[in-house]
Amino acid sequence: MPSKVSCLYLLTVVCWASALWYLSISRPNTTYVGHMSIPIRKVPKNPQNITFTNIHTRPLNPHAFEYVINEPKKCESAAPFLIILISTTHKEFDARQAIRETWGDESTFVDIRILTIFLLGWNTDSILNQMVEQESQIFHDIVVENFIDSYHNLTLKTMMGMRWVTTFCPKAQYILKTDSDIFVNMDNLIYKLLKPTTKPRRRYFTGYVINGGPIRDMRSKWYMSRDLYPDSRYPPFCSGTGYVFSSDVAELIYQTSLHTRLLHLEDVYVGMCLRKLGIHPYQNSGFNHWKMAYSLCRYRRVITVHQISPEEMHRIWNDMSSKKHLRC
Repeated sequence: MPSKVSCLYLLTVVCWASALWYLSISRPNTTYVGHMSIPIRKVPKNPQNITFTNIHTRPLNPHAFEYVINEPKKCESAAPFLIILISTTHKEFDARQAIRETWGDESTFVDIRILTIFLLGWNTDSILNQMVEQESQIFHDIVVENFIDSYHNLTLKTMMGMRWVTTFCPKAQYILKTDSDIFVNMDNLIYKLLKPTTKPRRRYFTGYVINGGPIRDMRSKWYMSRDLYPDSRYPPFCSGTGYVFSSDVAELIYQTSLHTRLLHLEDVYVGMCLRKLGIHPYQNSGFNHWKMAYSLCRYRRVITVHQISPEEMHRIWNDMSSKKHLRC
């Protein structure tokens, strides 16, 4: 007989498919929402839409947001070796599920405790918020604050992750921050980079380090106005597709962000906080912020690969897991 959890999971998948089909052909109305048989969490008052278009009027970042969905007891039983913070959006259920079933599976390493947390803001579409709420009740791995979930609020999403670690899991050893379209070679990350048998590092930050300057072309996705950032060069920063740091850095970055003018480019902003802290990110060629064609031997050499679909994630994970005995 199927378990309660598997039945709830099947219900969630069906509801997600129905909801996304419905959203693709029309906007949800109050009649439809009223007929949803999904537990509804009370909508937070005044979701705060702080984006780069009005950030210049706010010289500091108080991060005065409330948790809409939280998992405050995830670390009560024991401090994890690694926390994985994954930036995602409401419609990416398939990506989240692929991660849960592959490299983000918390039970993969028997002797090493890993926690996987998905980070979201508040969506302007109430039906999507309800679906994420249902998903959270099944998997208990989602954290949401009441800022509007958008590309230009990615910095707020990452600072929410830093805040969560600082508040609820400060004794973790390391943090991986990444995105939902990233494949992570966990063996390389755990055993070759972080090395659980060695003394934990402090003030440690590594990833694919970028040394560049602001793009002034307004047509660019990474446009930065002179008003927001007048300098001609950014401080060294790690690509936001994936970077790893010691848990003490999470609190340092979060506290520094409270007194640092917000920028919408999340990875650049983290680099600004690191510069204030006097922490220099280490370059690591294993972190790739681009897509790589799959081959077993090539993927054995990396830590992260970008632009991986849920279907590819399953295929890559299954192939690598079944061929560990093969040599390159």
